[in-house]
Amino acid sequence: MKLKSLLTPLFKTPRKVLNQLRSFSSDRECMNYDVVIVGAGPAGLSAAIRFKQLCRLNDVDYSVCVVEKGAQLGAHILSGNVFEPRALDELLPQWKKDGAPIEVPVSSDKFWLLSKNRAFSIPSPFNNKGNYVISLSQLVCWLGAKAEELGVEIYPGFAASEVLYDANNNVTGIATNDMGIGKDGSRKDTFQRGVELKGRINLLAEGCRGSLSEVWEIDERKHKPGSVLHTLGWPLDHNTYGGSFLYHMKDRQVSIGLVVALDYHNPYMSPYEEFQKLKNHPAIRTLLEGGTVLQYGARTLNEGGFQSIPYPVFPGGAIIGCSAGFLNVPKIKGSHTAMKSGMDLPEDGCMLAADSAYKALHEGLNMKSYWDNLRKSWIWKELYLARNYRPAFDYGLFPGLALSAVEHYIFRGRSPLTMKHGKPDHEATKEAQLCSPIEYPKPNGVVSFDIPTSLYRSNTNHDHDQPAHLRLTDPNIPSLINLPKYGGPESRYCPARVYEYVPDEKGQLKLQINAQNCLHCKACDIKDPKQNIKWTVPEGGGGPGYSMM
Repeated sequence: MKLKSLLTPLFKTPRKVLNQLRSFSSDRECMNYDVVIVGAGPAGLSAAIRFKQLCRLNDVDYSVCVVEKGAQLGAHILSGNVFEPRALDELLPQWKKDGAPIEVPVSSDKFWLLSKNRAFSIPSPFNNKGNYVISLSQLVCWLGAKAEELGVEIYPGFAASEVLYDANNNVTGIATNDMGIGKDGSRKDTFQRGVELKGRINLLAEGCRGSLSEVWEIDERKHKPGSVLHTLGWPLDHNTYGGSFLYHMKDRQVSIGLVVALDYHNPYMSPYEEFQKLKNHPAIRTLLEGGTVLQYGARTLNEGGFQSIPYPVFPGGAIIGCSAGFLNVPKIKGSHTAMKSGMDLPEDGCMLAADSAYKALHEGLNMKSYWDNLRKSWIWKELYLARNYRPAFDYGLFPGLALSAVEHYIFRGRSPLTMKHGKPDHEATKEAQLCSPIEYPKPNGVVSFDIPTSLYRSNTNHDHDQPAHLRLTDPNIPSLINLPKYGGPESRYCPARVYEYVPDEKGQLKLQINAQNCLHCKACDIKDPKQNIKWTVPEGGGGPGYSMM
């Protein structure tokens, strides 16, 4: 097997691939790097860029590899983002001159409370002055090019499926999954063994383990570039946290989405159908009518905030970005904090992941400095000040608004109390007998659509002849527990109809898994009442194919 033919970088053939030290401690071929980064999102690419900047500054040449499971950079990143450029200003100060795809400044910022038929303007807790409405997938591609210019080797289409350890349980790298295995487990003619990518330092930047969104092209007369809208309330009930966003990008495009907290109680709720209802609200529908849906997708967000940040350092590396939960929940922004976690901040002297990795390799220090300096950085301060907004809504919509107002306008995030989160999301689901079924309206084909139509717009694709990447720990739980006790919630919380209950030859309902539909949102891994679903990576390159809109 030729390694060069197996791993082809995104932009050009790496200069040092053939010079890499190869070892064959197992039957997999092995490549050794100084730094291995898993995930080519904002955090992973920022870490790679900052690390190579330090190498150039100090005239040393450490090797950096970034592996990405999407077929191309940005393929698994949903478009539509209100971007705070703070971290990018530090990483690449000349980004405007260098042609970064950041062109549409926020021109207006509205916050609505929705009832079924009306929209009430309320004071906005957001401050988007100086921010931009962007396509995050375009930005990731641009960052990838910048990383490649610095000598970073980027390998899209290869999924990290295994963490490698040494005899002392130190992380030594990752292995990509085998490719060319049939559904029955046999090796096909196209079989290729996975590759071991070993790093002296390993940074995990895979993102969160939910939101649903679409990109529309609308009537030019309705388009207001830079307009930002967030909403609370309808269509969600008052005990379910969530809200919508609508961002006007360039070229007549708008990104609209609904965020639904996965700790909702009613197993009959369908986040997908709630999103379809949202688009039929009188204040939203008028904007979308006459437009065309260009793209559909779904992704989970980590909303735990400050209270849920884990200790991110492990022997051999660290967790960075949204993998570590650096999303600012009330802002619904995590790109700037993810990027920051992968780099450093000159103004306060804090070194984060890339700087800590460089110090570990060049000066023999360890990665614990990442945790110490993370707590001194503006990430920590920003998330601390926002820590009580999300838990406040555990008491319901209106108590949550009241508590958030006190937190924002009186305490300004410096309340002497830190509120705690409730149960894990999967434990919040009530039994079906305690809840009322929800009847959703049929899609009208104008602004609301059925799942197959939306799924087509996601460009999702998996090789049908491969082992299912969605696996049941106990195959009996769906029919013995989930269906009779919870009403089969898998068929509703999944936004891609991966899970369906269909009658067998005896007329008994059995769970059918349509793994080829999977959008890689991972809601099933989080929401399943008995945590019976194990999400594993499919063959690299599979999954959604979000275009660079």
